[in-house]
Amino acid sequence: MKRTAVNPVPFRLVVSAGRACPFCRGLYYLCAERLDYPEMAVESYITLSQLQGRIEEVLCGGFPAPLWITAEIGEMKVNTRSGHCYLQLVEKGGRNGVPQAQAQAVIWAGRYGMLSSFFRGATGAELGVGMKVLLSVTVAYHELYGLSLQVTDIDPLYTLGDLAQQRLQTIARLKEDGVFDLNRELGIPEVPQRIAVVSSPQAAGYQDFMKELGASPYRFDTMLFGAVMQGHGAEQSIIEALEAVADAADRFDALVVIRGGGSQSDLSFLNSYLLGFHVAQFPLPVIAGLGHDKDQSVVDMVAALSLKTPTAVAGFLVEQAAAFDGRLEDAAVAVANLGRRVLDREEKELHMYGALLRERVSGARFRMNWKLEALGEGVAAGARRALQGRAVRLDELKGRLAERACRAVAGSVERLAQSEKLLAAADPRTILARGFAVVRAGGRALTDAADAESGTPLDITLYKGTLTAKVTDHGKK
Repeated sequence: MKRTAVNPVPFRLVVSAGRACPFCRGLYYLCAERLDYPEMAVESYITLSQLQGRIEEVLCGGFPAPLWITAEIGEMKVNTRSGHCYLQLVEKGGRNGVPQAQAQAVIWAGRYGMLSSFFRGATGAELGVGMKVLLSVTVAYHELYGLSLQVTDIDPLYTLGDLAQQRLQTIARLKEDGVFDLNRELGIPEVPQRIAVVSSPQAAGYQDFMKELGASPYRFDTMLFGAVMQGHGAEQSIIEALEAVADAADRFDALVVIRGGGSQSDLSFLNSYLLGFHVAQFPLPVIAGLGHDKDQSVVDMVAALSLKTPTAVAGFLVEQAAAFDGRLEDAAVAVANLGRRVLDREEKELHMYGALLRERVSGARFRMNWKLEALGEGVAAGARRALQGRAVRLDELKGRLAERACRAVAGSVERLAQSEKLLAAADPRTILARGFAVVRAGGRALTDAADAESGTPLDITLYKGTLTAKVTDHGKK
């Protein structure tokens, strides 16, 4: 019994040439057109392998000869057992780097050794992820693995030219952003001694740099900020190290970015816009020693100073210190010579002023001696005149003193006689002779009758003799 499909929707395979497919973007594309055929028996369908075989025939027939294509290596893997190299090729569009096309490619082991050696000899670098390459490929289609490209040749000059073009684009963009000259405007300190170093800790260039500094007679305080200085991830690693240095910028005089030698392709990351932007705006002067003597990279151009090798950077730092040391020595010699000249001049002037002072002191002493002698004679004459005048005055005062003394004595005698009379009149005996008496009670003179109680014994002193009495009435009511 035959089975028929229920309302099948038949399609036919259409090969179109000369137009771009909106999905695969090739010169040829296959698409399915719906056919308005009546219902068809299942036996009229083809198998998947037959379909794949037809697709292979169309693709391989459409691209019989190798094609040169440009693409970027997105992924790369070499099979260690077979020696085949498997690539993922991508084409990126816009600044955001979003892939707009991609394809799988393979370099068979028989060709990979030859092509990789040829590329390395021409560019100085190994094929790697992120490189933009010009490849000769043949289109292949497999029933299980689908579409793939087989690489038959490579043009290394295209890769080198692409690196140069990227470098020019980065330079133009940095200048357009107004940051290209910022780091150079900082200038190099006269004696940079506190150095931040961005390098790989295991790099021979870093070891040479430290050895050169250590052999100098000057002290340098260095701090290493480790970073990957080659290959994929080097750009981001260096940027992270730069950000770490910037966070402690006040601890350093300058930043040194160094690495050993390498090919132009190895150093291609030094032409990236993002890394150049960070170096151009770095708050410390950047000294680059990136191990090449050909075309300058963008980092070399935006750095405050660019030297060929890490050893040259260390030599520059030592030379700066030596030059400053020499200037200090020259200044010390100049100061010593100037001091000697000043001392000689001052010594001569001191001798001259000493002689002049002695001469003036001698003249002043002679004049002062003459004046002192004249003053002495004048003082002696004045003293004699004063003494003579004082003697006459003294005689006059003696006469006046005798006269006044006599009058004073006479007056004192008269006052003394009067005082004697007054004292005699105030004598208690004189008062008692007039009939008065002194009454005492308990040895104390009484002045108020109320102070004596009845029966109190009294002592009464008269002008002549003493009486003893007793109070019979003290007058109290």
